[in-house]
Amino acid sequence: MELIADILLAAGAIGAGFYCFVLGRRLNRFNNLEKGVGGAVAVLSAQVDDLTKMLAAAQSTASQSAETLSDLTFRAEQTAKRLELQMASLHDIPDVPKARVDAPQPAPESPSEPMFTRRTVGARK
Repeated sequence: MELIADILLAAGAIGAGFYCFVLGRRLNRFNNLEKGVGGAVAVLSAQVDDLTKMLAAAQSTASQSAETLSDLTFRAEQTAKRLELQMASLHDIPDVPKARVDAPQPAPESPSEPMFTRRTVGARK
């Protein structure tokens, strides 16, 4: 009985060793930097770094654009205030009556030549 238990124990140990060997080879292929998931993780990590840099550049550009836009908005508001003040000052000017012209205006004389003429395109000599 002990002999059978020892044989089963040895077979189990050999099976576990073989399983660990196969699992180790699969793990090495999995972590391969050229073909496996390790390579994909490395590429994705590099892309995340590039995107982080691009995001920082975009944020700085956006903040500069927002600052410029804010400055232009302030200037536009100041200009609008000045224009409103000028328009209000125009209301203070008294209305000057325009001179009425009761005499009819003479009709323009008809031209002696027609304004538009039609030319035929032909061979010129």
